[in-house]
Amino acid sequence: MKNVLVMLVLSWSLVLVGCAGGGDEGQTEQPEQTTSEPAYNPSIYAVNYPLAYFAGRIAGDRARVEFPVPPDIDPAFWRPAPEAVAAFQDADLILLNGATYAKWTSSVSLPSSRTVNTSEAFAGRYIVIADAATHSHGPGGEHAHTGTAFTTWLDFGQAVEQARSIRDALIERWPMQSARWNEGFTALEKDLRSLDTDLQNSVAGRQSLPLVASHPVYQYLARRYSLNIASVMWEPGEFPSETQWRDFAALVNETGAAWMLWEGEPLAATLERLEEMGISSVVFDPCGNTPDDGDFLSAMSANVERIKSVYQ
Repeated sequence: MKNVLVMLVLSWSLVLVGCAGGGDEGQTEQPEQTTSEPAYNPSIYAVNYPLAYFAGRIAGDRARVEFPVPPDIDPAFWRPAPEAVAAFQDADLILLNGATYAKWTSSVSLPSSRTVNTSEAFAGRYIVIADAATHSHGPGGEHAHTGTAFTTWLDFGQAVEQARSIRDALIERWPMQSARWNEGFTALEKDLRSLDTDLQNSVAGRQSLPLVASHPVYQYLARRYSLNIASVMWEPGEFPSETQWRDFAALVNETGAAWMLWEGEPLAATLERLEEMGISSVVFDPCGNTPDDGDFLSAMSANVERIKSVYQ
């Protein structure tokens, strides 16, 4: 009888153990699931500073924006070394300005699937330059402002279109970040529209006021805001020759201009001689390259404020 009781106790123990462990049989611990997107910062290369600024505003810290042009060179006439060309070719996204800007891009092979012409949407509104004299300045060497006017972003409405093309390219290639791309573009568009409105209001009613520009780079600015601008070929850092002064005097006599628009601050000697002729000077920096201070928005805001001193 004692043996029977022992056997019964053992049997019930085995049953209880089996019931306790049966629910976990064949199961293994599952790893915690995550839904975060993989970290990836695409490289974006731009041929000028405005496009680099637009891309940086739109992408924020979700992309690496590169603008490799040295600060003392006009990006429109930059001639990149082979290693710089290779860096562009390896980029995840290449931003071109269009309108014949950065002519080096037409002589190298860039991957079409990763290249965006940011002004393509308004290519039918490019301004064609009939003729212009060849000249040289800075390390860029000799060049001529012929063919197509290329400072497209000085029409702030066109700048919005160029920024939109960057946003669209980012969405097409990295749709998982669409919310970020749209958010960045919306904030940038608001700032550019504000510049556009402010400049229009600043010149309203006085657009016929004649100006002489130191360089033929303000065509889109003139068209957008109905400005009356004639151009010469002067460099801010060079004192004009006597022939240039004679031609300038004839142009002033013809147009009646009392203001001169400069890309950068001219030499003190140049300013003094202009003042002797009754000509005042104002700087409107096109910002093709990175400004010495601030960024594209602050530089353009300063340009608009200086224009107000001319028209108001």
